[in-house]
Amino acid sequence: MAKQSRQDVRRAVHLRIRKKVRGNDARPRLAIFRSINHIYAQLINDDKGVTVCSASTVEKSAGVGNGGNIDAAKTVGRLIAERAKDKGVTQVVFDRGGYIYHGRVKALAEAAREAGLQF
Repeated sequence: MAKQSRQDVRRAVHLRIRKKVRGNDARPRLAIFRSINHIYAQLINDDKGVTVCSASTVEKSAGVGNGGNIDAAKTVGRLIAERAKDKGVTQVVFDRGGYIYHGRVKALAEAAREAGLQF
């Protein structure tokens, strides 16, 4: 059997998660993507196929110097929660994107919870 890369394994795990997790009008899906240098978060309504709002460390308005650390993930978590509240969203379904719930993913989720999102 051929050896799978770490990225292939993450994609397979993400597909397994996506079979169970689905966003709608009442509870959009909070999807996370993590790269080496940045972290991205989106609120997605899967019924309509629409992104409700998004936040990332790439944005200049985020005010993050280095996007590949836990402090930056906390900033993105607070930012996505503020934008969600502006859109009238208080409850979400968390999609960790196939990543382990640890480090930057955990920091983003906890910061979003502290800022008022429920999941």
